[in-house]
Amino acid sequence: MGDPIHQFEIKKFFTLGHLGPYEIAFTNSALFMLIAFAIVALLMLVPTRQRALVPGRLQSIAELSYEFIASTIRSSAGNEGMRFFPLVFSLFMFILVVNLLGLLPYAFTVTSHIIVTVALALLVFFTVVIYGFYKHGLRFLRLFVPSGIPIYILPLVTAIEVMSFLSRPISHSVRLFANMLAGHITLKVFAGFVTMLGGAGILGWFGAVLPLGLTVALTALELLVAVLQAYVFAILTCIYLNDALHPGH
Repeated sequence: MGDPIHQFEIKKFFTLGHLGPYEIAFTNSALFMLIAFAIVALLMLVPTRQRALVPGRLQSIAELSYEFIASTIRSSAGNEGMRFFPLVFSLFMFILVVNLLGLLPYAFTVTSHIIVTVALALLVFFTVVIYGFYKHGLRFLRLFVPSGIPIYILPLVTAIEVMSFLSRPISHSVRLFANMLAGHITLKVFAGFVTMLGGAGILGWFGAVLPLGLTVALTALELLVAVLQAYVFAILTCIYLNDALHPGH
C-alpha cells in the first residue's frame, strides 16, 4: 500500500531566485494555483465576452456563479456587503477549483496545506480589521462590547469576544485544511486496499469489492466536501465582513 501522506509532498521544479537566506522556488503547489487561476479566468472571461441574450452552457455557469455569491453576500452582509463581492467571489472560485483539481488522479491538493489556508484566512481577517477601523474608527471596538450585558459580567464577555475574534483565522483555516487532508488520506488508504487485495489472486479480487465500493462512495463524498468547503469558507467570510460593516451587536 502506498504512503497516504506522500501525495501532499511539496516538489520543487526549479529555483526562481533567493530572498536573503530563503529560496524562492516554483513548486507543484504553485503550478496548481496557476492552473486554478487560468481555469477561473477562462470560465469567467471567455463565455461572458459576447454576453449573449440566450446564454450557452459556459455563460450560464458563469452567471449562476455570480448570482450565487451575490445572493450569499446580500443575505449575510446586506447590499452594502456587495463592495466586497470581488474578494468573496475570488476566494470561492479559487478554493472550489483547487479542491476539485485535487480529486483528479496524480493531482495536487493545494488546500491540503495549512500555510495556504492560513494565508487566505489572514487575508479575510486583516480585511475585516482594516476596513472596520477605516469606516468606524474606534467605534469598531463596539464589536467586543455586546449591548444589554450587565456591567458586572461585561469584562468577562468582552474578553470572550476578543478571544473569539482573534481565533477566527485559526478556525477559518483549519476547517478547510483538515477536511481536505483527512478526506484525501482516507481515499488513498481505501484505494491502497483495492490494489493490495487485487494483487493477491482470485480470492483477493472478491475481497477488493468492498473497499472498491467504499472508494467510489468516498470519491462522491469528497466531491461534495470540495464544493461545500468552498461555500463554507465564502459564507464565513461574508459573516466576518458583516462585522466590519456593522460592528454593533
